[in-house]
Amino acid sequence: MRLLLRLASFLALTVAVLAGTIDSIQSVAASGPVLTPLADGIEVLGPEAAGWVQSLQRTDAGPAVWLTALHWLLKQPAFAIFLILALLLWVVGYKKKPAAGRFAA
Repeated sequence: MRLLLRLASFLALTVAVLAGTIDSIQSVAASGPVLTPLADGIEVLGPEAAGWVQSLQRTDAGPAVWLTALHWLLKQPAFAIFLILALLLWVVGYKKKPAAGRFAA
C-alpha cells in the first residue's frame, strides 16, 4: 500500500512540476505572472475530461458545500493543487523509522 501511495505522490509531483514549468514559460513570454487554473488544465486533456468536470458541477451532483468547494478548487493554480496532493500522499505513505533503533529487541 505504501508503494502505491508513494508512486501516486511521485506522479502528482511530476504533474505539479510540469504545470509549474508551463506556467513559468508562459509568464516569461507574457512578461507577467500567469497561473493556469485547474479547470483550464483539465479541459486541455480533451472533451472527455471536460465532460467529467461539467458532470461534477451539475446542481444535482451533491450538496451546496460540495459544489462551493469544487468551484473553489477548480479556480486554484494547477501546480499548487498537485503539490498539495503530492505532499498529502507522501505523508500518508511515509514509513516512520523505529524509535528504538535497528538492533532493538
